[in-house]
Amino acid sequence: MASFILKRMLNVIPLLILITIISFAIIQLPPGDFISSYIARLQQMGEMVGPEQAEQLRDRYGLDQPIYVQYFKWMSGVLRGDFGYSFDWQQPVSKVIGERLALTLVLTLSTTLFVWIVGFLIGLYSATHQYSIGDYIVTFFGFIGLATPNFMLALILMWIAYAYFGQNVGGLFSPEFLSAPWSIARVIDMLKHLWIPVIITGTAGTAGLIRIFRANLLDELGKPYVATARAKGLSEFKLIFKYPVRIALIPFVATVGWTLPKLISSATITSVVLSLPTAGPVLLKALQNQDMFLAGSFILLLSVLTVVGTLISDILLAWVDPRISYN
Repeated sequence: MASFILKRMLNVIPLLILITIISFAIIQLPPGDFISSYIARLQQMGEMVGPEQAEQLRDRYGLDQPIYVQYFKWMSGVLRGDFGYSFDWQQPVSKVIGERLALTLVLTLSTTLFVWIVGFLIGLYSATHQYSIGDYIVTFFGFIGLATPNFMLALILMWIAYAYFGQNVGGLFSPEFLSAPWSIARVIDMLKHLWIPVIITGTAGTAGLIRIFRANLLDELGKPYVATARAKGLSEFKLIFKYPVRIALIPFVATVGWTLPKLISSATITSVVLSLPTAGPVLLKALQNQDMFLAGSFILLLSVLTVVGTLISDILLAWVDPRISYN
């Protein structure tokens, strides 16, 4: 196991370097740069910016240098813990990311626990009660959950809450706690609002895991070793949880590789609709405004978390499923 982990970690280094180069190049592909977008916004507001001012701004932020020079300067800063400066937010990138990463972490982990717990329990019931009324009901709502986009579900819920209850379900805080310092009261207020985005962002994932877990468990329950164990008098509870459930849990373990990147990208469109102060909308705005250091830092974090998540997922899969070889 140790040599397996070491090999995978050594393979990660060149992969991450390649990803950062490609990501930084892709960010530069659209015509213009942040200064061009910034000048265009100023002109829309009636302010005129001359060519000399534009060149001064490019020189100030180092945008007049070749792309490879900008990349190496950025990467040298990243190695020192300096992710650069956000042109759009007029703040260091680390501060912009840090303010929202904690809330994104809370939302993502809460959603993941919701998806895993609900998906496991309902999938287990559906597989062990195949073709029952409960199974048909779960299947019906599962297909609805898979077919309904999260942002549409958010819009419907917001309309129902406002039209019939006069409440705004957007955001993670009440108006009086938006700018308040952290306290027990603010945490409690956040928990009161947290369940709505958790249910909305977790609906499709829960429905998908239910279907996958049900199918895998039914496949395992139909194998000869299960029939043999049942014929030998093994209790149904021990029979199901000894091996079939362990094998059927592989999709849950495999999704660990997707969970860590969600800490950054977490349901961007849904977060915009619900006005959630998470990292996803910030990444979207950075890409739209060509705020290259902020966008590049987000993509770097996404890449690192994806690779780390995949490594963790592979290790857990090797532990859960003894059929997997380290070679």
